[in-house]
Amino acid sequence: MLAMNQGVVEEWLSEYKTLPDSAVSSYAASLKEKGSLVPALYKVIRENYSDLLEPVCHQLFEFYRSGELWLQRFVLQFLPELLWSLLLAPSAARDPHTSGCIEALLLGIYNLEIVDKDGQSKVLSFTVPSLSKPSVYHEPSHIGSLALTEGALANHGLSRVVYSGPHLQRETFTAQNRFEVLTFLLLSYNASLSYMSSSSLQSLCQLSSRVCICGFPRQHLRRYKGISSRLTVTSEFLVQLVTGIHYALCNGEMDLGSKALDDVLYRAQLELFPEALLVGNAIKSSQQCAALKSGASKEGTRIIQVEMTPTSSRISRNAVTSLSIRGHRWKRHESQEVSVDSDLAAPGGQGSSIPEISVTMPNGDSLRPRDPRPLTQPEPEPLGSASEVSPTHDLSLRGQEVRRQKSVRRLVDEGSGPASAGRAQH
Repeated sequence: MLAMNQGVVEEWLSEYKTLPDSAVSSYAASLKEKGSLVPALYKVIRENYSDLLEPVCHQLFEFYRSGELWLQRFVLQFLPELLWSLLLAPSAARDPHTSGCIEALLLGIYNLEIVDKDGQSKVLSFTVPSLSKPSVYHEPSHIGSLALTEGALANHGLSRVVYSGPHLQRETFTAQNRFEVLTFLLLSYNASLSYMSSSSLQSLCQLSSRVCICGFPRQHLRRYKGISSRLTVTSEFLVQLVTGIHYALCNGEMDLGSKALDDVLYRAQLELFPEALLVGNAIKSSQQCAALKSGASKEGTRIIQVEMTPTSSRISRNAVTSLSIRGHRWKRHESQEVSVDSDLAAPGGQGSSIPEISVTMPNGDSLRPRDPRPLTQPEPEPLGSASEVSPTHDLSLRGQEVRRQKSVRRLVDEGSGPASAGRAQH
């Protein structure tokens, strides 16, 4: 380790010990301004034999135990590197004393996270979103018609909540509880992803790739020469890794994130982990490479890109209501009346002329409609003279003729005799 880095770490160790309680908050906010401190601490953690590792782990635990939010976030950024050092210790022949410092730090963080301020065990709750309600990820109207079954209606509006905990206190790492503790630590890390630095996201991607490919043929493809033995993983652990990789993909770590996601899917396929395959393939299929490369930036606001669906109005303009049905009925009746009136009011009988009906009865008599014109015809007016015709009188005559012809048709269809036909004519 370089003397300059060692001097930065030693100064950091001595500085915190002399701080009064009232200055802890301002000190926590000023840590991010020390650009040389974080790389120096990474080198201390990666060293196989370092005299500074034990005091560094002790101070990191003091940071986390203080309860100051910014100090806890400062510690969490080193979590991926600490996890890799812990998993690497059995295979890399590390000094037990060195790996013991890291184990104590991780167990201390875990035991602090599973209890609240009063020392009671936490029970974490997660609300599962319902597809029938809109969210930032989807609109129900774009999914298609949902079956309105009795069970669906009974569960409509109800939220499904999944609980995790209470978790047990752990004093040592064993083969049975190792990944239970590490998975919970990654869950705490993912809860603060937006505050993690680029170096922390890179460390997470490297951790994911190394854990998944060590001891498998892909290790030669990645040209990683660290260890050659396989590391045991669980499906829940890989799911938490994929969650962090998704954030890194969308925030400037496209190359490392893509490799890490492929490596996790590679290991999940070999182990037949359905949860990790489901989450990993969903993230991979949702990535828009061109949009990510153009919009991702290592500086600025931390985001996760989501493909938004257009928001539609809650009530469609064409929704069928009682008012719309009533209005449609009125429009239909008005259109029928207007069409009848326009046919009857056509000038000169053009437009819809009333055909003359001639019916021949069984006895040979011919039944013709009466002439609607009066018996006495007025004398023809000379050419060029103006004639006045009452439109109301003309409409009433045509209406009577229509009704009379309908009655004649009805009588003929019923097969009435000549007498009834004669009465109808007179």
